Amino acid sequence: MSEVTQLVFHFGSFEFSIHQSIIIWLGVCLVMGIVAFIAGKKIESADPSKAPKGIVYWSEELYNLCLYVVKNNLKETTEHYMPIFGTLMVGMLISNLVGLIGLQNPTSNVSFNATLALMFFLMIQFHGVTKAGLKARLKELTEPMWLLTPLNVIGELALPISLTMRLFGNILAGTIISLLIYTLIKSIAPWGYLGLTLTPFIHMYFDIFSGVIQTYIFFTLGTYFLGQQAAQQED
Repeated sequence: MSEVTQLVFHFGSFEFSIHQSIIIWLGVCLVMGIVAFIAGKKIESADPSKAPKGIVYWSEELYNLCLYVVKNNLKETTEHYMPIFGTLMVGMLISNLVGLIGLQNPTSNVSFNATLALMFFLMIQFHGVTKAGLKARLKELTEPMWLLTPLNVIGELALPISLTMRLFGNILAGTIISLLIYTLIKSIAPWGYLGLTLTPFIHMYFDIFSGVIQTYIFFTLGTYFLGQQAAQQED
């Protein structure tokens, strides 16, 4: 039986396909939505005079974790952006960890990562323009001298490319290396099955450690540059 890698829909002569990684991401969003709804009801009915427990406790811990990642970059705009960045951060973290249960990581799809990186880029440019106007934003690209304008433009465009390829490369590399190791174990069976004793450590690094670190790096870098335009700069 061949593995299903995408869903294909036909509308007359038009063909529309949804890649497996996007289906998994939609599943992650659905699960997160259900859990968030339940958590919200629990938080509303929780007694504030008592220590939180269960899903209320873990919701607070996740919130504090996301707050720790972005608050130093977004400063006074942190509360404004926490709903979207907190949701995306938890979603990306789960997406980086689903390889532990044998599913394809959505973050191993370059188009998925590019969409998130493009979101950051557009938000940065939007705030750069609304902060002081289009003329002032264009003037920033010519500083400290107009000869450096091409380098400044390249620097702006490098951010979404860097965010996309860093996440894509690390997650995909982990998936490929794990697959190669399992293929090697299968090819030299039964002696190769001794190598299964090492696979928990491989997954511990590529699926857990690397997944957490890449999520942290992605949102730390993205919110840093966003904070340069959206937040008030300290003297």
